[in-house]
Amino acid sequence: MIASMLIGPLFLIGIVALIALIVAGIRAGDSSDGGHDMIKNVYIYLVLFATLMMTIGGSVAAFMAIADIIAPTPYYQQFEDYKYSQGPDRTGVDTPKLSEEELKVRYEAMAIAHHKQQIEGAKNSLIKSFGWIIIPLPVFMYYQRRLVGKEA
Repeated sequence: MIASMLIGPLFLIGIVALIALIVAGIRAGDSSDGGHDMIKNVYIYLVLFATLMMTIGGSVAAFMAIADIIAPTPYYQQFEDYKYSQGPDRTGVDTPKLSEEELKVRYEAMAIAHHKQQIEGAKNSLIKSFGWIIIPLPVFMYYQRRLVGKEA
């Protein structure tokens, strides 16, 4: 979630940096060939930056999902609140009165179901986060090799 909130501003910063570098490259380049190389380099650096940010965001999201699997959020409602919410129906329909033990069993079952649901949601989030790591990583590695090849 945090990673998705950061992508928009980082993308905007990347676009502004790209425009600034292109303008600087055009002004600094005496020949059209030098300006063309500058634009290529800016493009490569922009792709490297974007894919690195995606990979970092995916790594952070994966770490958070693993933390949620290990220690999911506890059930938020206390037994006393649950017992109160199971009181008389507001619609006027009579509901069968449950004993304290039956209410406790239902409450514990609901808390266990909540715990399992939290873990399943975290597993789903972990799989999605791996997509933010696995998909941009080969692109990053490809362009990084292209950049190293140009500098040699």
